[in-house]
This record gives sequence, C-alpha cells and structure tokens, in this order.
Amino acid sequence: MSMKFSGQVALVTGAGAGIGRATALAFAEQGLKVVVADIDPAGEGVAQAIVDAGGEAFFARCDVTRDVQVKALIEQTLAQYGRLDYAFNNAGIEIEQGKLAEGSEAEFDAIMGVNVKGVWLCMKHQLPLMLAQGGGVIVNTASVAGLGAAPKMSIYSASKHAVIGLTKSAAIEYAKKGIRVNAVCPAVIDTDMFRRAYEADPRKAEFAAAMHPVGRVGKAEEIAAAVLYLCSDGAAFTTGHALAVDGGATAI
Repeated sequence: MSMKFSGQVALVTGAGAGIGRATALAFAEQGLKVVVADIDPAGEGVAQAIVDAGGEAFFARCDVTRDVQVKALIEQTLAQYGRLDYAFNNAGIEIEQGKLAEGSEAEFDAIMGVNVKGVWLCMKHQLPLMLAQGGGVIVNTASVAGLGAAPKMSIYSASKHAVIGLTKSAAIEYAKKGIRVNAVCPAVIDTDMFRRAYEADPRKAEFAAAMHPVGRVGKAEEIAAAVLYLCSDGAAFTTGHALAVDGGATAI
C-alpha cells in the first residue's frame, strides 16, 4: 500500500491490539512518526516493533475517558514531535450481550464513556493543535452498528451512532480551517476480541462469515488501509463521511 501524505506525525488510540495496532504499523510503514496510545501496556510492544523496524514511535499510556490524560497525551505529542497531522481515535469497547431492557447502567456508562466521551475528548484536544498548525486529519472508529440497527447491542449501536454524529458535526465546523474529519465503519473484524468470542461459541464464526456477502469476516489490515486512505492526500475532498468497510453487509 503506497499513499501520499503531506504530514509526518500520526496518533493512534487503542493501538495496543487489533485495528489500532494494524493502523499504527501501517502509518509507520509509510514513514510517519507514530504516537502509540493505549490504556493497555501492550501498546509499548507496538511502539517497540515500529522502532525495531527502523521507524520512529513512542508509547503513551492513556485512558481516553479522562480529560487530564487526553490533554497530557496531546501535550506529550507536541513536545516529542512538534505537531499532530493525523489522529485515529480508535479506542473503544464492546461488552454488551443482551436485549435493551436487559442492559445495566454500568454497561451503559462504560460503553458511552469510552466510545463517545473518549472520541469527544480526543477531538476536543486535537482540534486546537491542528487549528494552530493550519490543518490536519481526524478519523474516528465508528461501526456498521452506527449505520443501522444492532440487535442485542443497542447501547453499543447508540454509541457508534453518536461517534458518527460527532464526526459529521466537527467536519462541518472545521471544513474551512484545513481540517478533515471522517469515520470508518467496520463490520466484523478478525481481532483478538472476536477470536475470544469464537472460543466461547464456535457458531458465531459461521454466523459472522454469513452476514458478509463476501463470505468472510474482515482483517484489521483492511480497516487500516481505509484509515490511511482517509488520511491521505487522495481523500483531500472527503470530509464528514462515514465509510463502511464491511464486505457488503450494509448493502443488503
């Protein structure tokens, strides 16, 4: 994958595993300096892998639900690299497994806290820096669950609808300031989280493959490719868009 980038520094939250890890590595392969952010110390290994491959990166532990930590993350990025060109706000959780009336207040607070407040806080602190430097690109992780219904995942679906709302609103607010804001909407992706679901119920693997017209689940690297496209100069006329990367699932 070869793309043209005008900037040099990328920040990825939730970069310790799955889509975040794949995207951090993909940015590094393009020669960008990468800030690997995650609440999980596994992110340190991702940053080290980039450095071992000849790239430049550092790990920053960050709980995206805490304003003080997100603010510190952006300050650390500025201190280390002097700017922030691309931000992939990917940190998220998916813990709901029941119908709407079966959900708990704790589940609601946890899901909304990471998936919605986390994205809002990241953009809140990224946008002023991008304004000051004259531009930048933000991509937020939503989901196909944010484009329609998601039975037995109503809170999660609501959180991803909210991410798309934040994305579109910010895109319009900053469209004339040289800042583009988009969202990527994956379907089911082969990550550690999904593999754990396989182990708990092997029937989920068959169901997940069947829900995609292409006949399989997606790969983290395929979502990373979409994120990099949205960040690249090739997407210079694209903002406020929620890009489904879903093997045709939302076309049915």
